[in-house]
Amino acid sequence: MPAAASATLTFLGAARTVTGSRYLLTVGERRILVDAGLFQGEKEWRLRNWEDFPVPPHTLTDIVLTHAHMDHCGYLPALVKQGYDGPVWCTQGTLELAAIVLRDAGFLAEREAQDAAAGGWSRHDPPLPIYTPADVERALPLLTAVEYDADADLGDEVSLRFTRAGHILGSASVTLSTPTTSVLFSGDLGRHDHPVLRPCDTPAGATYVVVESTYGDREHPEPVNLPHEGLADVVRRTVSRGGSVLLPAFAIDRTEVVLRVLSGMRQDGRIPDVPIYVNSPMATAALSVYRRASKELRPDLDLEDFVKLPGLVEVRSAEDSMALTRGRHRDPHIVISSSGMATGGRVLHHLERMLPDPRNAVVLTGYQGAGTRGRALVEGAKQLKIYGQYVPVHAEIAVDAEFSVHADASDLLDWVRALTPAPATIFVTHGEESASRTLAERLHAELGVPAVVPSYGERVVLSATLASAAVDAPSPSIAVQVQVPAGPPGPTRADLGGIPVSGAQVTGELTARPDGTDLVLEGTVTIRIRRTPA
Repeated sequence: MPAAASATLTFLGAARTVTGSRYLLTVGERRILVDAGLFQGEKEWRLRNWEDFPVPPHTLTDIVLTHAHMDHCGYLPALVKQGYDGPVWCTQGTLELAAIVLRDAGFLAEREAQDAAAGGWSRHDPPLPIYTPADVERALPLLTAVEYDADADLGDEVSLRFTRAGHILGSASVTLSTPTTSVLFSGDLGRHDHPVLRPCDTPAGATYVVVESTYGDREHPEPVNLPHEGLADVVRRTVSRGGSVLLPAFAIDRTEVVLRVLSGMRQDGRIPDVPIYVNSPMATAALSVYRRASKELRPDLDLEDFVKLPGLVEVRSAEDSMALTRGRHRDPHIVISSSGMATGGRVLHHLERMLPDPRNAVVLTGYQGAGTRGRALVEGAKQLKIYGQYVPVHAEIAVDAEFSVHADASDLLDWVRALTPAPATIFVTHGEESASRTLAERLHAELGVPAVVPSYGERVVLSATLASAAVDAPSPSIAVQVQVPAGPPGPTRADLGGIPVSGAQVTGELTARPDGTDLVLEGTVTIRIRRTPA
């Protein structure tokens, strides 16, 4: 590859939304996709899962996974189904957990399509899964493990390095280095006091940084008295009225965290001694991976201390799950089940049974994305659509915000601040738009670095030599015109004060001319440009 090969970065997901992480780095002839996430939540995003991928999957040269959550790895089998057969780079922890997550996803996708066909509640005839278990099995052999803090040569003078991210087991930030530039993708960063895992490490700085912003506009609450006392109070109150408690929890990592909290509460006598059911095959399989990964865990943690709780039942078979969800266990109990946002999985059967009964309680244990059933419950929904029917919500609904293992705004700022050298440009992604914009504004104000909230499909040119220009203009006295070519997003060309430039990266509000070909940006803007040859 020529030393001067240009590099571009295209945002194919997690742009002004918290789901569907997909970033395409093009360097010469190499097309590297960082994360292959499934879009979840609002319908406008979920529909993108069914669109043709913006570039033919067989033309991708590499896929890199930051971790094994569905919004980062869940689209991988679909890419393989569409023709991708290259390497999938990840850590060993991600390799093991992705196998569990994707096999479960393939099974559920096929089962839901079958149920929809039988129940007649799909608008598609026939309902089809986005991929099948067979597609998953074709994808898994492509996963290739790389150690933390070790350079992997991708070819054409492009290398990658994983750095511990402390979010879930195997989670990593990834640095991609080329002959002309470097890009650091944060992945999902863990909070500084993760209750199960070691904290994240600080990678070396890069010219460009792509940072998540799930909690970019807020701080995690600090317990006023005892940790998770709100949850303990709900459990005590629910059991006293003869009800049961449901905790929707992500199968990977969140279940481990919830079990540790419940174990401590039981030992301290803060909650009654009632049976605890873990009804998620994926979660029980993940527990086994966590048991083998002692180097990833906090040094003061012994998983056996809380996975061998008296009264803990790991529900494995479908028959046992149906017995539990159909109410054969009528005495008060606690159920932990996935998915954490109630988008699918066994938790839906529990919600269907438990929501109509005011004696029961549902405690949400993490971030609830827009458009999910979990978000609907948080916002006070009186009924919830499950399997094509509306279920009344009479159960008590509560949120325990202390469970989040995402870095909050201060954690994110500290992580970026610690990067050496400092980045030339920061792209803020993986957050609802308000959270991303808030974090971008703080990064710019506190660190003095241009911080951009990219749009879906936006493509930027990455340059080794960056020139910066800040234009403060009272609207409408100054305008920057950017020609938008027809077809897929590509490098932009612009004329700024008579100087032809390419790769213009503009932060501000854009309005389109009536013909739909010219975009005019007015107001206060920040532009990073590279001169084109005369």
